[in-house]
Amino acid sequence: MDRERLELSDGDFIDLDWSDQKYSRLAIIGHGLEGESCAKYMLGMSAALQRRSWDTLAWNCRGCSGEPNRLLRSYHSGLSGDLGHVIDHAISKGYQSIALIGFSLGGNIVLKYLGEQGSKLRPEVKAGVAFSVPCDLTSSSLRLADWDNKIYMSRFMDGLKEKIIQKNNKFPGKLNLNGIKRIKTFSQFDDRFTAPLNGFLNAPDYWLRASSKPHLDAIQIPSLMIQAANDPFLPEPCFPRKIAKASKSLHLEIPRHGGHVGFVSRGPEYWSETRCAEFLKEVIP
Repeated sequence: MDRERLELSDGDFIDLDWSDQKYSRLAIIGHGLEGESCAKYMLGMSAALQRRSWDTLAWNCRGCSGEPNRLLRSYHSGLSGDLGHVIDHAISKGYQSIALIGFSLGGNIVLKYLGEQGSKLRPEVKAGVAFSVPCDLTSSSLRLADWDNKIYMSRFMDGLKEKIIQKNNKFPGKLNLNGIKRIKTFSQFDDRFTAPLNGFLNAPDYWLRASSKPHLDAIQIPSLMIQAANDPFLPEPCFPRKIAKASKSLHLEIPRHGGHVGFVSRGPEYWSETRCAEFLKEVIP
């Protein structure tokens, strides 16, 4: 993988990790919350698609590539505009056939982008695949606050709070860190930091406006959404059965097992990697 820094018009940057560029098709892959391009599931999907004659571009959300981003604002679940910049950059390199793939937060961004673009979507983008998507951020955020997800919530909070502490060091006087160690849930963290840093009124406003679910019925290209029935992070509102049933483009699959981004198998690939490749072969000539 070769790293490229994509400079953004607002003065910030996104780091991109490319495979060897030797094919005409490109898969753009996005990570989950507090993930990065070198996460195991990202590398596995990239390798699986490279074996099937795809170039891959694994993109890091702002501040997730090992270096803090330059601005006070942070990355969040609804940054579909950043994905748009990545797509435009890829098209400028000559790719005519692009698939968008996302895991968890990255999946929410993919589906939100596709729905927002609708009929205006650039013709080079041919398909989307999303796994373990918290498409209804309100219910998912509250579900993660339940006692049985305490270990996961603690891990997320540790990473997110560390990023806020780094930002406070970079922008002294801009943030109030009083009581930050007592923050235990997304409701508290998003209300205190994510929302105000990114132009939202509060946590509920952020969850509503950043969710992909309100945009799913506007998707107009073949898109596969896979939500495991036993995903501990996703309550029923994150399973858009009626929307998918009425849609000609959105295909919802609900395997019994898989947890949250844990679609393993006994073969050489994760089940998610094989299923993604199969779907792309079906919809992209």
